[in-house]
Amino acid sequence: MGSPATLRRALALLAVGATALTAGTIAVPAVGAATAAPTYNLSGVHVRPASFGHHLATTRPAPLSTTQCVSQIGIHCYSPVQYQKAYNLAPLYNEGITGKGRTIVIVDSFGSPTIQHDLEVFDKQWGLKDTQVEVKKWGNVPVFDPKNADHTGWAGETTLDVEYAHAMAPDAHIVLVETGVAETEGTTGLPEMMDAEKDLIKKGVGDVISQSFGATENTFPGYDKGDFKSLTDLRYAFKAAAERNVTVLGASGDNGATDSQPNGTDLYPFKVNSWPSSDPLVTSIGGTQLTLDDNGNRTAADKVWHDNSGAGGGGVSGVFQRPWYQAGVSDVTGNHRGTPDISMSAAVDGAAWTYESYDPTAVGWHLTGGTSEATPLFSGIVALADQLAGHRLGQINPSLYGLSLLPSKWSGIVDVKDGDNGWGGVTGYKATEGYDLASGLGTIDGTKFVHALAGDILGGGDDSQGDEQ
Repeated sequence: MGSPATLRRALALLAVGATALTAGTIAVPAVGAATAAPTYNLSGVHVRPASFGHHLATTRPAPLSTTQCVSQIGIHCYSPVQYQKAYNLAPLYNEGITGKGRTIVIVDSFGSPTIQHDLEVFDKQWGLKDTQVEVKKWGNVPVFDPKNADHTGWAGETTLDVEYAHAMAPDAHIVLVETGVAETEGTTGLPEMMDAEKDLIKKGVGDVISQSFGATENTFPGYDKGDFKSLTDLRYAFKAAAERNVTVLGASGDNGATDSQPNGTDLYPFKVNSWPSSDPLVTSIGGTQLTLDDNGNRTAADKVWHDNSGAGGGGVSGVFQRPWYQAGVSDVTGNHRGTPDISMSAAVDGAAWTYESYDPTAVGWHLTGGTSEATPLFSGIVALADQLAGHRLGQINPSLYGLSLLPSKWSGIVDVKDGDNGWGGVTGYKATEGYDLASGLGTIDGTKFVHALAGDILGGGDDSQGDEQ
């Protein structure tokens, strides 16, 4: 996957070149699944990470409505208010469940020098409550250079993470950890991130950690020889989190079933997965496509994200055996850890508005997507559940798979049955009834899910969102 995770499109898009991207509609090889990926006009959409990112997108002085985006850009675009509606969060907010008293930790390389200002502009635009972002620097974080594509790419990732975690849990405290080494592939940048996470966990800081980054498992030294020590030696932060009941989330990636490795490896006949998403101690967040009207009401059921920009990551790990909590889905995962666990909005045709001013040449509103959007969205959901429960929920994967055995009206888990995560000419996994390697267990009805995850299964009520997913 490389990092950050948002709309990482491997070599196919790079070959097209910046000129073609900024010019408008592009196409990549059709996926090997039943239908080819839709082709959208991406001229107004951010592409992460910075290696081919920020400068390919059109900056806008003001966000457009969904209707305007469809007519002017050719895709759906959404505000945080629409996401709040789509995930049925108003009943929780009315109960006073807003994330108050809970802390979301967001980890990104380099960070953004304008994150507080940008969040305040974002909040004012959508009528959201402001919050003060606590920024912690770990290691030798360089002075931000707006001409450095790595810096601006990670600043965009930081902005997306902070704004949409806050949008879901407006009263949660946000701690932004900025590290000084860019996470790419293999171990590069990961030790600094894991050290920072472990340090905060030991100090009691954070209830849920949002990670919008990852590296394909086979890029870690020794993988091709069956030696996984370079990867497993980095798990210390997640072990510390498990001991302190801190929930850890990881983006599943944006290159579909393969995560940049179309043919897997000779050593392992299955497709290559991404870590930390593949770690059994991490909740893997996949990507869906929402179809909403201007008010956030669904006009179609959610489906797995897959288009010409990328697709939600998913598959089986080449490193980790199937964890006990996935025993009930062993017919899908086999003997290995399967991802994702749960999915949230990630599609380009359904992109999220962000406000960014770290680059003086591109100050304004931008559109972003990818599982780097889905992950902070879900971090806010966990913070809401922590508040309702009155304590940290810790490793939630056992609860997720247990709740999935209940009717949706009690669990709040909504099955995603349409779409696949094939991409770039490679056959993907299809969404099916129940667990699958495209959407995991599905997506959520926020109010019902938060109550169920917090242990109050009947507290979410029987009222539906008013528009079935």
